[in-house]
Amino acid sequence: MAAVTAPPTRTSPVSVRPLRRRPSVGRIAAWVVMAAIVLVTLLPFYWILRTALSSNTALAAHPGDPLPVGFTTGGFERALGLQSAEEAIAQGGSGGGLRFWRYLINSVVVSTLITVCQIFFSAMAAYAFARLRWRGRDKVFGLFLAGLMVPTLFTLLPNFVLIKQLGLIDNLLGIALPTMFMTPFAVFFLRQFFMNVPREVEEAALLDGAGKVRIFFRVMLPMASTPILTLGVLTYITSWNDYFWPLMVSYSDSSRVLTVALAIFRAQTPQTGYDWSGLMAATLIAALPMLLLFGVFARRIVSTISFTGVK
Repeated sequence: MAAVTAPPTRTSPVSVRPLRRRPSVGRIAAWVVMAAIVLVTLLPFYWILRTALSSNTALAAHPGDPLPVGFTTGGFERALGLQSAEEAIAQGGSGGGLRFWRYLINSVVVSTLITVCQIFFSAMAAYAFARLRWRGRDKVFGLFLAGLMVPTLFTLLPNFVLIKQLGLIDNLLGIALPTMFMTPFAVFFLRQFFMNVPREVEEAALLDGAGKVRIFFRVMLPMASTPILTLGVLTYITSWNDYFWPLMVSYSDSSRVLTVALAIFRAQTPQTGYDWSGLMAATLIAALPMLLLFGVFARRIVSTISFTGVK
């Protein structure tokens, strides 16, 4: 008689729950500090928005109210030139026009010209310092790098004299020219990346018959796309926020950039006081493109800077 064996019983897998580690005091303190830093960083932007959405009359009566007082979009309308002089004066504005779109185009042209030319010429200089072998290369690079220690204030007068002799006063090219070709930081930044590229890549291109110029354009530049993008964002933001040099060389609306225009808009003070609502609205609109640009590329900028070794 054959023995009947019972079918094997299937044991249900035991779900193992991961042990949750209790947050330590140090971790909680770190999160509290980070939250405080974020709050302190974002508070000025909120206050700008709150002021822009308030009326000047209500701001004078309730300066410390955390919420918009006398809610209105008149500040943005004055900043964008959508109000007549009578309406602006009625809402506490100066009645003076702000040619926002003209100044915005000037800022875009100057920042784009500086960024494109500076990246291109700095990349060529960085490749020469990193890959080409020529006599006195390191000494020249050290002398070039010493330009980082020269304050910008010391170069304003020589640059102004040069721009005046070239006949580029009150011209967009005159605003862009001093920083249009290259800067020590840009050259140093890209040189650090080119030095980390394996030489085997360059030697393989040489064996295929490529020259130095072709290697630079076909091999090095495509490989350096991420550092170039990072440097481009930083350069664009810096040139966009520049104030003192455009103030020295631009005297009319044809070459006036946004940063200078905002200062002139503030100077157009009505009898009732500063047009804080319109000024904050214009400031927020001018800063918004740079905030979005940095927000999109923030992670890539941090990773690139850590990779190239820039502290």
